[in-house]
Amino acid sequence: MTVIGAGAVGAAVAYFLAREGWTDVQVLESGDPSSATTSQAAGFVGQARPTVERARLTMASAELFASFERQTGYTMDWRQVGAVRLALSPSAELELQQIADTAAITGLPVSFLTPRELQEVYPVLEDISTVRSALWSPTDGYLQPNSLVNAYLQAARDLGVTVSPHSPVTGIEVTDGSVTGVTTPHGHHRTELVVDAAGPWAGAVAQLVGIELPIIPVLHEYFVTETAPGWSSDLPCLRVPELQVYARGEVGRVLCGGFEHEGTSLDPTSVQLGSRLVPQPNWEVLGQFSANLERFVPGIGDLGVSSVFRGWPGFSPDGRFIVGPVGELRGFVMAAACNAHGVSGSAGLAMALVESLGKDPSPYVQSLSPDRFIPRTWDWEEARRTAQAVYENYYPMPGSPATAH
Repeated sequence: MTVIGAGAVGAAVAYFLAREGWTDVQVLESGDPSSATTSQAAGFVGQARPTVERARLTMASAELFASFERQTGYTMDWRQVGAVRLALSPSAELELQQIADTAAITGLPVSFLTPRELQEVYPVLEDISTVRSALWSPTDGYLQPNSLVNAYLQAARDLGVTVSPHSPVTGIEVTDGSVTGVTTPHGHHRTELVVDAAGPWAGAVAQLVGIELPIIPVLHEYFVTETAPGWSSDLPCLRVPELQVYARGEVGRVLCGGFEHEGTSLDPTSVQLGSRLVPQPNWEVLGQFSANLERFVPGIGDLGVSSVFRGWPGFSPDGRFIVGPVGELRGFVMAAACNAHGVSGSAGLAMALVESLGKDPSPYVQSLSPDRFIPRTWDWEEARRTAQAVYENYYPMPGSPATAH
């Protein structure tokens, strides 16, 4: 079995396949592991979701992150600092209640904070006069994406997985409707099963075997400030959905990002294997994120910027992962379209992939099948616009299409 891609998703898939007894698993990565989109992730792990399926998937991931070092000896630098989500309007309060109701079904501990409790939990928030409700999720947290990938891969190696960096796939051999091998600049590898976990390049990998899937790279970026007193790494993760902004402490600095109302996406048919996708920082967008956070923390905008991170997570038009075997080509399996959940949902996504290869996958896992887009009855440009809209509505309000994620 060959896994293409050694980011968060590919590394998780390799580990879980090996853990479930799959043998002779190899991972092929065009560069260094976690060097592309995964390395640009903020690392937030939020389990409070509007739907039961997505909540359970992320809860499964968080449970693994919390126990991984104890089980394997390798650290993911998991920090269970909790998370606060703020509502500034009646409609946002309804969303928080919907999330709380879902949490009650899944068993996720959440509670609503009083203004005094909010300032105790998040003391650097100086102005909370516009906050109507605050939802506290104590078992949320964050991790370091590079540590996540390294831990997955080290544990996978212990189970017999081989990892080959700087081995870009240039071709996939198909014989009589079945995958039979892959080609890299270093030679040909025989394999009967390929898992496409190539992130924003996953669509280009699928096209090597004539399969068209709407995996749309959408730009996401955030920044880290210079020194900010009071912003320790033990502060909870903060989200303000109405302002499309998030933040947390990062070693005495502020990590701040968000989701643009007018996103930027790539034409997926133009994304070439091996191409470098390194956009320039959009200072106007980053400045708006800072201004939105400054409503609660005056002076944030006066801090200097120490670093900017930006990447191209893959989105699907319906906001769901694309996971499982492709019906029309035996041995070709997808693990893509993470919809900006590649890090936080990596374990849950990998579990779903393993389940999809079994005899009786659940209705939820079946709903993630790539076959929902095959044969192609959709338009590329419309798929791009719709997937970009999923990004733009990443923080959904009650009743919006995005709540189906």
